[in-house]
Amino acid sequence: VVKLLASCDRRSLTGRRDYAILLLLARLGLRAGEVAAIRLEDLDWRGGELLVRGKGNRHERLPLPVDVGTALVAYLRWRPRSDCRAVFLCVRAPLGPVSAGVVSQIVRAACTRAGLERVGAHRLRHTAATGMLRAGSSLPEIAQVLRHQRLDTTAQYSRVDRQALRALARPWPGSAR
Repeated sequence: VVKLLASCDRRSLTGRRDYAILLLLARLGLRAGEVAAIRLEDLDWRGGELLVRGKGNRHERLPLPVDVGTALVAYLRWRPRSDCRAVFLCVRAPLGPVSAGVVSQIVRAACTRAGLERVGAHRLRHTAATGMLRAGSSLPEIAQVLRHQRLDTTAQYSRVDRQALRALARPWPGSAR
């Protein structure tokens, strides 16, 4: 993630946009379609929240971390004037909202610039989940951030972190631990 973020030239409009998109994916675990769907009115600067337009037409609020908010402001100051209410716009004419596919292309292009294996936007959602798990967040907390309706969906992210799972595992009855 550090390499992906560093690959963005934040002196340019494209770099600022891509940096903000990558941060939303990596820090909040948003899906590509959720990033593409963010509208200007979804940003609650005073409350420090972001309205996420998720799967199944669900709308949920998430806290807006300071670093993500700072990246969004840096982009929005350079964002071309447009009647379009989408936060993220294509940088070439015709100026319109980015799609989920464009968000995934941004991730793949950042991978190429950073010299990394090309992955899709969903890999950053997975990275966000495993990062929260390693930082000590519980599965219900991670499920809340990722907006999973079922805990077993979130539990899939815990499979890769065997060390964290060992700490959660209870000893087998009658065994010496």
